[in-house]
Amino acid sequence: MEYILKTDRLEKKYKDFAALRGLTMHVPAGSIYGFVGKNGAGKTTLIRTICGLQDVNAGEYELFGVKNTDRCISRSRRRMGAIVETPSIYLDMTAADNLKQQFDLLGRPAYDGIGDLLNLVGLGDTEKKRAKHFSLGMRQRLGIAVALCGDPDLLVLDEPINGLDPQGIIEMRELIRKLNRERKITVLISSHILDELSRLATHYGFIDHGRIVREISAEDLENACRKCVRLTVTDISALTAVLDEMGIEYRITGRNRADVFAKPVLSRITRQLDRYGCDLISADVRDESLEDYYISLVEGGSHE
Repeated sequence: MEYILKTDRLEKKYKDFAALRGLTMHVPAGSIYGFVGKNGAGKTTLIRTICGLQDVNAGEYELFGVKNTDRCISRSRRRMGAIVETPSIYLDMTAADNLKQQFDLLGRPAYDGIGDLLNLVGLGDTEKKRAKHFSLGMRQRLGIAVALCGDPDLLVLDEPINGLDPQGIIEMRELIRKLNRERKITVLISSHILDELSRLATHYGFIDHGRIVREISAEDLENACRKCVRLTVTDISALTAVLDEMGIEYRITGRNRADVFAKPVLSRITRQLDRYGCDLISADVRDESLEDYYISLVEGGSHE
């Protein structure tokens, strides 16, 4: 498999805080790579590192096959477009003038294609309206247009749907899909809004405390997120004892609740619970979500 980005045991410390702790990841060419983690897990630190905004203390990475220690790494970075934390736009300028400014910074001799870029991100009708009068969603889309000015092969988006309303989220989702499918742009998108990310990603990297705890394709993740039966009881210790006796796989999900990853015979479980004076309150069939998977992963659950 061809990888656009590979990192090998990256370490980054800020005084006494380790933001990256041996982070190793692989972003396949042509993918929408969902970079999943809590706030403070190290997502933005990794993004700032590959964009050349900061150095690491140890480890290395490759971008388009070029190592970060190679003199040619700046050429590889020219094949990237990125929004890190907030869009880099000038609020007193129009959308078109923002793109012209970026074209000038990139040394592009003419402004050909600016109209097409604005149409692509849904801002073709903004005319002379200044960016300070844009909605948050429009500013995010303008930020993506700025990131696309260099015709990148890799687009890096740091929490692009934060603060967007439902319509803005839908528009952002469809734009990312369009860029990936029609322009063949590989997208690395960091987010902690897992429900939305599950609608986009083809691959995932789960980060926790500066480490990648698992990388997995969307197809394999779908197979791993098995159906289960959620049992709610009056005594969780009694339920775990019964399930252990019966050899049934489970995961505790609450003070009086557990998910059972098998097709349990409820009548048998109920009879066994009676021995402990425990009542079965409810049994609900459910699918394990991306959020469930992530929580289980970072809290030490097993997903093979």
